[in-house]
Amino acid sequence: MSDATPIRDPKADTLITPQNSVVALIDYQPEQYHGVASVGHEELLHHVTMLGRVATAFELPVVLSTVYVKHGMGATNVELREALAGVPEIDRTTMNSWEDPDFRAAVEATGRKKLILAGLWTEVCVTFPALDAIDAGYKVYVVVDAIGGVSKVAHESAMQRMVQAGAVPITVLGLACELQRDWGRPGADRLRTIMRAYFGGLKR
Repeated sequence: MSDATPIRDPKADTLITPQNSVVALIDYQPEQYHGVASVGHEELLHHVTMLGRVATAFELPVVLSTVYVKHGMGATNVELREALAGVPEIDRTTMNSWEDPDFRAAVEATGRKKLILAGLWTEVCVTFPALDAIDAGYKVYVVVDAIGGVSKVAHESAMQRMVQAGAVPITVLGLACELQRDWGRPGADRLRTIMRAYFGGLKR
């Protein structure tokens, strides 16, 4: 018999649940990583990969997008692709993914109004869709340790802009724990697996 607390309505819950949220991952491509200077690339890659694993483990709908692949840009990095097996890529030309009809339609098709957002770079590919999604009535959560800007100033300024507009900063591990919520609930082993991989892969 489980000693877990009762599960609140997973669709109406004020917190993030596997049933009320959608993840959008934007432009995790080699050229974009190369431009990041606000965080170390190894640390960034670790958190990005963990975010993909969290989304898969909790069966969240994922909208994965790239920019300009058909014109020569590299596709999503291998580590993230492996964590998101079977998730299709939506290629765009727009810097603001929200202005791409296919991207926006994919988010809207989930019917979920909590949008967990991450991408490269913070000041462009995260900020622009975050502001537009907030304006469209979404509650936007930005995964701060899985994103990066071309400088610390660019990243921090973009975060301030998004927070002032109503976006909520979260972390990969915080997200995983919020999705599980109770060690006594079924599926707690997925969180244990995530935490072992998370702490085991951190460079201290």
